[in-house]
Amino acid sequence: MTTETTTGGPTPDETDTTTGTKTVGAEADFHVPDDPSLAAVDDVAAALHTDIERGLDADEASRRLTAFGPNQLAGAPPVPKWKKFLAQFNDPLVYLLLAATAISLVAWFIERASNPAEAEKLPFDCIVIVLILIVNAVLGYAQEAKAEQAVAALSRMAAAHATVLRDGVAVSVPTSEVVPGDVVLLAEGDTVAADGRLFSAAALHVAEASLTGESVPVTKNAGMLATAVALGDRTNMVFNGTSVTQGTGRFIVTATGMNTQVGKIAGMLSEQKEEPTPLQKEIAFVSKVLGLAVCAIAVLVLVLLAVVYGFNSTQDIIESLLLAVSLAVAAVPEGLAAILTVVLALGVQRMARHHAIVKKLSSVETLGSASVICSDKTGTLTRNEMTVQRVVTASGEVLLTGTGYEPVGEMTDVDGRVIAGDGSDGGTDGGATRDADDGDAVRFGEAAAVLRIGAVANDGQLNDDGSIVGDPTEVALIVGDRKIRRGEEKDSESPVRVAEIPFTSDRKRMTVIAADATDATNGGRLTAYAKGAPDVLLSYCSRIAVGGAVRPLTDDDRRRILADVERLSGEAYRTLGSAYRPLEVDSLTAIDGIRLDDSGALAVDIADQADVIEHDMIWAGMVGIIDPPRTEVRDAVAEAHAAGVRTVMITGDHPLTAARIAKDLGIIDESGTALTGDELDRLGPEDFDKAVRDVSVYARVAPEHKMKIVDALQSQGEIVAMTGDGVNDAPAVKSADIGVAMGITGTEVTKESAKMILTDDNFATIVAAVREGRSIFDNIRKFLRYLLSSNMGEVLTVFGGVLLAGFLGISEPGAESVTVPLLAVQLLWINLLTDAAPAMAMGVDPSIENVMNRRPRKPGDRVIDARMWSDVIVVGLLMAAVTLVGMDLYLPGGLLTDDSAMGATHDEQIVMARTMGFTILVFAQLFNALAARSATQSAFRGMFANKWLWGAIALSVALQLVVIYVPALNVAFGTTPLDPHQWLECLGLAAFVLVGSELYKLVLRTVSKRHV
Repeated sequence: MTTETTTGGPTPDETDTTTGTKTVGAEADFHVPDDPSLAAVDDVAAALHTDIERGLDADEASRRLTAFGPNQLAGAPPVPKWKKFLAQFNDPLVYLLLAATAISLVAWFIERASNPAEAEKLPFDCIVIVLILIVNAVLGYAQEAKAEQAVAALSRMAAAHATVLRDGVAVSVPTSEVVPGDVVLLAEGDTVAADGRLFSAAALHVAEASLTGESVPVTKNAGMLATAVALGDRTNMVFNGTSVTQGTGRFIVTATGMNTQVGKIAGMLSEQKEEPTPLQKEIAFVSKVLGLAVCAIAVLVLVLLAVVYGFNSTQDIIESLLLAVSLAVAAVPEGLAAILTVVLALGVQRMARHHAIVKKLSSVETLGSASVICSDKTGTLTRNEMTVQRVVTASGEVLLTGTGYEPVGEMTDVDGRVIAGDGSDGGTDGGATRDADDGDAVRFGEAAAVLRIGAVANDGQLNDDGSIVGDPTEVALIVGDRKIRRGEEKDSESPVRVAEIPFTSDRKRMTVIAADATDATNGGRLTAYAKGAPDVLLSYCSRIAVGGAVRPLTDDDRRRILADVERLSGEAYRTLGSAYRPLEVDSLTAIDGIRLDDSGALAVDIADQADVIEHDMIWAGMVGIIDPPRTEVRDAVAEAHAAGVRTVMITGDHPLTAARIAKDLGIIDESGTALTGDELDRLGPEDFDKAVRDVSVYARVAPEHKMKIVDALQSQGEIVAMTGDGVNDAPAVKSADIGVAMGITGTEVTKESAKMILTDDNFATIVAAVREGRSIFDNIRKFLRYLLSSNMGEVLTVFGGVLLAGFLGISEPGAESVTVPLLAVQLLWINLLTDAAPAMAMGVDPSIENVMNRRPRKPGDRVIDARMWSDVIVVGLLMAAVTLVGMDLYLPGGLLTDDSAMGATHDEQIVMARTMGFTILVFAQLFNALAARSATQSAFRGMFANKWLWGAIALSVALQLVVIYVPALNVAFGTTPLDPHQWLECLGLAAFVLVGSELYKLVLRTVSKRHV
């Protein structure tokens, strides 16, 4: 035997060499064979104290979860908080600022040593800059922590689930809660939640390429292996992370978490670094270009200072260097990446609250660009509350009342008259009188037989609390059967399944062999029950049940049945045929042509011998199942159309059904039709591309058709969103620009392939997500426009102030020392005050424009385009102009004042002028926050819609008041208190930014209308 670690535990495992078993953790009271593939199912179940019929009870599962921990792979060690905080300083521009701080500190020591009078003066510049750097780091750390929490919450919402038996009931639990000894149910499309020993397998094929490298799905069975074999050859085992491509099965969990085979591999892998998104790359590029430009301006400022003033002292050099470096830092929005991440994370959280879980933040960028939504029909465009409403047999047609999954209803004829079989089958219901003539009894009996076949050949489950497990179509058949039986027959008396040939997308039918558990005279003889697509199943029938007898199936019968299929499909019903065949034996081994091995399985896999069973069957009838369109989808389709987003329906349903639903929802008009998979196959490449460009409804398509349609749309330059739920949808979902998986009915394989998961399986949610994606992208452009234009205002203010210092009166005539328009700490304060809070608030700004009233953004469109750069430059020039004018008002020798108007010393005048310019620039940027909410719409439209923005503005104003009126901060920031009339001057001049921006937008709107 090979030795394997089989489960996780709080203490090391202990191997018993005499029995060949392993104690799993010191707290465990059970043993697991070293190699479960070499043990019989009963031995594995006994070792794990598991009842394979009922699974674990809830208390035992909880105890084992506590003992062995969650069933999940260990992630990378968490980064300590102190490292995350220090990472906020890992920026070249911060390095420059720290270098400037060090230079300033050295200058302070030199000045203190050379001038004893300055010995008591503190290095306020250094202190303030360091404090601001720390505040910036704290803000960045808090922003990143919030984004990480948002992403972690989304990961929990999108966590994979597994179906397990708990207390004898199939329930869906997160895979992290699967424990050793659990009985897990597998179906097509499931991802295997843990390692385990199969005890039931019906046509079960598992893709294990991710684990073993085997490119072809492995056929699984429940038989015990005779000798130890390699991992890829353990056909009676399933492994964590692999996926079911076909069939069904059940297994006992033998290993979870890091002790699974994939866990061992994961332990050897290092964490991969996530690639930056296209938006992040563009932002990084813009920041780099802007940084280089500002550095060039900083060098130019240094040259100007040297030419205009010359460097007459060390202090002049220190102040000039400090100004140049702080200008570069202030001009580049170094917190942009953190703000971008948080805004995306908050937007994704809003989507999650509206039933759309976006697995990666980068997908938000693509959502706003979607131009085509390819959607399945069932559950997405319709309610996915399948209800059997019609049953058609050889003796006529009956209707079933009631909707949804509550088994309450009655049988009526097409005129609404309640019917029943005989007195024992019918009786009264709610006082209704039943007419039980012979014709009614025949129709009732035939319809009941059709529903009974559908309920037996079925993998669905209807729980007592009304919840369902499995395909809603199969559950609808169970509900219909229970409506007829009215609870008179206990589930224990139903036919007992002994073998099955499962449904696949290729077979389009399912057959179950069951023993009659109630007919003692029949000796529990076997019968084959089949359901499937009527046209497919009919080809395997040679007889038909009519009036309690069986006769040969004629050509007229076939034409009538197919005509009924067409009629019901045209009325938007999904049709399923029912057939059966008495096998006249009480053992599978007595069926001529059946080959069985001694696997010990509960259900025998005979999928490869379908031809032995599925022939000479008796046609019983068919059901018409309706899944009504969602009422909200029609409006969503119309909204998508108005937004330039085309809706395409791709379904496996009948073309008439697909066309009817599409017309009801407005996807096509009354003259539109559906194109089938067979018709697509007959098209050449050019005709196929033309069809994909023009056709909006596809029916009876295979998985490869979905891939071809998506690929063709993408080759035509479309950004495609593709919905899917089954395993056969996964390739197309993964290939699409935005793969969308169904959260309720979707398989785990499809969810893993998708970029977005719908928790309500609703098409309207996709359109809402596109709308939200566009709004998020618009908000990103808003705060980019705001940050860049505000920082441009700072750069131009300093550059213009130095260049025009003598002209504006900033420098004293004949002065030899350097005089700068704004101090370094003032620039840094402006950057801190106006960048973080207002920009973050703009990231959650309610849309003031109809984002769904324009065409989708093209992939090649730049986030920061030429139009935005022109906005940035215009607003930056306005800011610089009003700031310099405000300073000039309080400086002698300028354009608007002279020496006689000023009664203070030059130093006092400079402090006052800088305080005015400093305050004007702060308020100008706050006015800019209002103006930047739209590139074209007036700022007064929806001005008070964003309470967070007004809160950020109020906070900024309050902090600016503190800097102006607190004496200690006056010294630190080089400010002086302002009088009321000076505040009015500041507000008046700053408001010119808003007024100028409004006039600029008015001109743009006027020009735009002339070009329409």
